[in-house]
Amino acid sequence: MTTFTASDIPDQSGRTVLVTGANSGIGRAAARALAAKGARVVLAVRDVTKGKDAAATMTGDVEVRRLDLADLSSVRAFASDFTEPVDVLINNAGVMIPPFSRTADGFELQFGTNHLGHFALTNLLLPRIRERVVSVSSMGHRAGTIGFGDLNWERRRYRAMAAYGQSKLANLLFTSELQRRLARAGSPVLAMAAHPGLAATNLFRPTGIRRAVEPFERAFVRLFGQNDDGGALPTLYAAVAGIPGDSYAGPGGFLEGRGAPKLVGRSAKAQDTAVARRLWEVSEELTGVVFPQLQDV
Repeated sequence: MTTFTASDIPDQSGRTVLVTGANSGIGRAAARALAAKGARVVLAVRDVTKGKDAAATMTGDVEVRRLDLADLSSVRAFASDFTEPVDVLINNAGVMIPPFSRTADGFELQFGTNHLGHFALTNLLLPRIRERVVSVSSMGHRAGTIGFGDLNWERRRYRAMAAYGQSKLANLLFTSELQRRLARAGSPVLAMAAHPGLAATNLFRPTGIRRAVEPFERAFVRLFGQNDDGGALPTLYAAVAGIPGDSYAGPGGFLEGRGAPKLVGRSAKAQDTAVARRLWEVSEELTGVVFPQLQDV
C-alpha cells in the first residue's frame, strides 16, 4: 500500500490554490506544503496581520487577502475582488465549540462560519474554479444532525458540541450535493472532503469551562493524534491525488486519529441525498447565493 506524504505532492507550478483560515493549524501547514511545490497560494484569512506572519514562514508565491466567513458581506466582497482562475479551493477555516454567539448575519457561529460562509464562497467562486473544491469536515460529523426546525439554535438550549457536529455534517452533505450538481452541469470540477483526525491545532484553545479539561485534551491528542503537518495530509491528499469526486479522506491509523491519509467512510446521515438536497436549498435561501451557471474557465 502506498503511503502519501507531502513529498508526493506533484509539481504545482502554474496553479493557484486558495486556502481559507490558512494563518494557523492544518490550513497553514497545507498552504506551506503547496507553496513549497510551486503553487501560487492565497491565504484567505480574517486577520491579515496573522496571515502575513504565516506567509512569512512559507517559501514561494504566497499572497494574503482578507476574508471573514462569519460575515456574508465580506464573503461577497472577497469573491467580487477575486477575478482570476482558481485551480483548487480549500475550505479549511472553522470554529469549534465556542461559547454561543452569532455571525454578522445572525446565524449560529459554527453553522454560519463552517457551513454557510463556505457554501456562499464556493458558489460565488465556482465559475472561476478549474479543478477541485476540498472542504474540511471532522470525525465530529458522526454526532451531528441537521436540525431543520432550528438550524440557528433560536429555540433550543444551545449545545456547542451538537452545533459543531451539525456544521461538520453539513460540510459532508454540501460536498456530496455539490458533486452531484457539478456532474449534472457537465463540469470537470470535483468536490472532495477531508478530515484531519486528531490534530493539535488552535481549535483546541481552551475557553470557559474547557480550561479545566484542556490538559486532558492535550494529553489525549498527543497520545492518539498528530501535529499540524500530519493533520494537513488528508486535505493535501484530497487536493492532489487521483481520486473520484465526493471522496472523503482521513488518517488511516487507529480510529482515524493519525497516520497516512486514505479514503474513509462517513455516517449514514452524511449519505442522505434528500437531506443534502434540502440543506442546499435552505442554504441558498439563508445566504442568497445559488449554484451558478458554469462555463469553461
